[in-house]
Amino acid sequence: MAAVKIGIIGGSGMDDPKLMKDIREKRVRTPYGSPSSPLTLGRIGGVDAVILARHGKGHSIYPTGVNYRANIHALKKEGCTHILATTAVGSLREKIRPGDLVFVDQFIDFTRHRVLTFHDEQVIHTPMAEPFCEQLRAQLVATAARLKLRHHRQGTVVTIEGPRFSTRAESHMFRLLGADVINMSTVPEVTLAREAGICYQSIAMSTDYDCWKEGEAPVTWEMIVSIMTKNADNVKRLLLETIARLAPAACGCGRG
Repeated sequence: MAAVKIGIIGGSGMDDPKLMKDIREKRVRTPYGSPSSPLTLGRIGGVDAVILARHGKGHSIYPTGVNYRANIHALKKEGCTHILATTAVGSLREKIRPGDLVFVDQFIDFTRHRVLTFHDEQVIHTPMAEPFCEQLRAQLVATAARLKLRHHRQGTVVTIEGPRFSTRAESHMFRLLGADVINMSTVPEVTLAREAGICYQSIAMSTDYDCWKEGEAPVTWEMIVSIMTKNADNVKRLLLETIARLAPAACGCGRG
């Protein structure tokens, strides 16, 4: 089996090169254009790793403006076998409190304007019944339990177009559809990773209750940043502990 090489796609505030040793920066181009940021290469717990800032350095790229194909292609070309993707999410369930981690296992796609596939010159139907890596998710769950972090071992994320937040009616609709959390970035990142044959798992960080919950203030950007900042150290501990124990994939994600 190929050696493990981990890609970390950093959500808001999580593109921290201090996670790594032997750091160097690499600018790349892909057939799909430039990725969102230069690649930060190094080692985490003895494992080769690459960090990419999803929204660019300084959060300068809005969700639909992210070049998801270039990002995933760049990590694939660097030899990444796994991707851990941090993302801020709004909670659609009472039990998922701000500050909780959710290791999602399903998604609902409510995007409208994004390129969803690498296969734009031929028709290839990629299986997507289980879009996230079960093996990688199990390792994250075990690490979170060991670190005593409040977490949820599974959940469904609905990805909306953004950059606006949901209306109250939309938030209630997503709850009725069975979504547990909501964000603006998982799709098409996860589907492209599957097409590329890379094990992919989101680390979703609940920051708010969107706008469905009475008695709670509707989500704002300032609210998201505040909770993400408070939770950053927990997520970094989770990444460090999980990556140090990663084994070569035997999950089938690479077989599409």
